[in-house]
Amino acid sequence: MAAMSPISLNLATKLPLRVLFAQATRAGTRPWKLPIILSNNIVPARQFVSKPPSSAQQTPPQEHLVHDASNEGQLDGKPARHVAVSIDGDPRIFDTAFLRDSCTCSQCVDPDSKQKLFQTADIPEDIEGSCRTVIDKEKGWMVEVVWQNDVPGYPPDHRTRHSIDWLRRSLNTELELRGGVRSDERVLWDKDIITKNNKWVDYNDYMAEDEALFGAVSHLNKFGLLFLKNVPDTEESVVEIAGRIGNLKDTFYGRTWDVRSKPKAENIAYTPHYLGLHMDLLYTSNPPHLQLLHSLRAQAPGGESFFSDSFYAAHQLHTSSAFHFRTLCTFPVTYEYHHPTQHYHYSRPTIELFPYPKYSEPTNLAIRHVNWSPPFQGPFEGRIGGENQTALRSYLSASHAFDQLLSSENNLFEYRLNEGECVIFDNRRVLHARRAFDATKGERWLKGAYVDDDVFFSKLRVLEEKFNGRWISDGVVRHSVK
Repeated sequence: MAAMSPISLNLATKLPLRVLFAQATRAGTRPWKLPIILSNNIVPARQFVSKPPSSAQQTPPQEHLVHDASNEGQLDGKPARHVAVSIDGDPRIFDTAFLRDSCTCSQCVDPDSKQKLFQTADIPEDIEGSCRTVIDKEKGWMVEVVWQNDVPGYPPDHRTRHSIDWLRRSLNTELELRGGVRSDERVLWDKDIITKNNKWVDYNDYMAEDEALFGAVSHLNKFGLLFLKNVPDTEESVVEIAGRIGNLKDTFYGRTWDVRSKPKAENIAYTPHYLGLHMDLLYTSNPPHLQLLHSLRAQAPGGESFFSDSFYAAHQLHTSSAFHFRTLCTFPVTYEYHHPTQHYHYSRPTIELFPYPKYSEPTNLAIRHVNWSPPFQGPFEGRIGGENQTALRSYLSASHAFDQLLSSENNLFEYRLNEGECVIFDNRRVLHARRAFDATKGERWLKGAYVDDDVFFSKLRVLEEKFNGRWISDGVVRHSVK
């Protein structure tokens, strides 16, 4: 297939696009079959009605960069502040400042560090660009921009190129972010669902195979709970398991920590007593995302662990009482850890939602975090009561209802960790608890570690892109684009 000439239309005539397209059609061309550059200094976005972008056009097998010889060096007309690129037959508007800011040439982005070599603030407000279409044998149709009033210090021959596929993805991402619809791969569970879907991963496979690691972190992202087996009997094993995901989170408990009974314990977890459903470190500004517990000794009777999906309980609460749900989304609860050498203090609502567009209701129940840790609550500091204030009583009623759902027998998954097993769970979603055990009849010793959310999602995106060719951020699916 021979390369098709780019069609360039200058909008200085101010003719409606439908007239320009009709003229092109009568002239024997098919504008909807080609990438088209339309330019004008001011192009109101409301002029165009866009259909959803479809998949990228197939690129003809050409030499590396091809454009029609009759148009050698020809651009689309005078420089402009806005251009319209035909994507799948629809003219789509781009600000030239966006195209300039997104330039990824070696003069603008360091090839090794991938870091930007100029600031957005360096772009002159009167920057303008002239465009044409070219074909790259690897990236397909591309828009090439020549700049007028470019960033100071850049040479006159500086060019910016963006693939049509990348521009299409940019539009899709913007529309989805503004639309408030979130892609959510999480699977909410009760006891029956998690029992059927529990995932056990062999330690050696997890450590050696990226595909096994991808299956593990994907499952963690969906269910918030994962088990490893055949873990070596060393204190460093939990470091190695966490390290496959990324750096460990260092806290005042240390890089790793031991859950074992001791006298005058500074934490109830270090006693043999019953420990109710909770999350860790909610008194910090960024509580850990993952918690890992490796069972080194499991000789004491009792000590069974149990888990509850707080997101599932929150959905149940929303169904049974929207008022209770909203109360838990708004009432501030104080958490603190106050000791002679540490003093942590933070307030947050029980349920945190992802933000959604102003003046609209969320299109799905986009829960970001649940915060529930009764052992570490401090005194309430806001809306604490008064003759005409009902917020505290509303919270009390909502917390009763939520607690009943969290601790319902149908919602609890119980398991006693054996020696050589490790559990990993989402500390911002899955509540964990422990039954009492008899420390006089044997040792119970778990080695623990934390991993932050940034570290976890970075690894997940790397593996998603490697194995699926796509990744998710802010609830929007981003496809890999060259």
